[in-house]
Amino acid sequence: MRIAMGLSYNGQAYEGWQSQLSGKTVQDKLEKALSKFTQTPVSTLCAGRTDAGVHGLMQVIHFDTELDRTPYSWVRGTNRYLPLDIAVQWAREMPREFHCRGSAIARRYAYVVLESAVRPSVEVGRVGWVYRPLELEAMQKAAQYLMGEHDFTSFRASSCQALTPVKTMTRIDITRKSTQPGSAVWRFEFEASAFLHHMIRNLMGCFVKIGTGDKPPEWMADVLAARDRDAAAPTFSPDGLYFLGPRYDAQWDLPDRTPAYDGLP
Repeated sequence: MRIAMGLSYNGQAYEGWQSQLSGKTVQDKLEKALSKFTQTPVSTLCAGRTDAGVHGLMQVIHFDTELDRTPYSWVRGTNRYLPLDIAVQWAREMPREFHCRGSAIARRYAYVVLESAVRPSVEVGRVGWVYRPLELEAMQKAAQYLMGEHDFTSFRASSCQALTPVKTMTRIDITRKSTQPGSAVWRFEFEASAFLHHMIRNLMGCFVKIGTGDKPPEWMADVLAARDRDAAAPTFSPDGLYFLGPRYDAQWDLPDRTPAYDGLP
């Protein structure tokens, strides 16, 4: 049978999602836990790989197994062997034609930024940081240039293995929540058909340049049109980046989000 799972994890202690020789990745920890629970080797696929330090609020994976267990048993049994910063949130038995990556119709990310004259302390790793005020209207105007289908080469890492840089951006929401005088928490939410390696972090570098007034909103259109990574701002920190999860057609009847979403700063 094919089993799908939704996971949440704090990525600070890991070298990203994808398995490495070091064994210090989320995939390595998950497959080790699954293998202990099932008493047989288990190989998983994920909906979207995350980099070192990046968090997952609903990473969706699937694997095939001959073991027959209830969804509740899969959740509790796997979590027993996982470290405390990784947790299976749900499990479902799926038809063989379901594929966690191939069946996804969109992916979603959030970037949380602390605007403060003083660097983060208890929030370190969970938020990005800017010490200068950001201007909402300028960043919202810049976001409009990214909507729709575009060649996002300017925001693509040199190590990106995607077959094409052409992606369709369907949503960018930017919100600000004041915490105390002189500081605020910003949340940038992105939804697209798919994302390139480092695409969100490179977009965030540009948004910060525009938000602080170093560049006008129209600069985002110039960077996009250049199709040249050197035209964009430096890659922003992985701190504060969250994979919110994929979206699937209603026919698969999978959760849209996990409770971890409500715990975002």
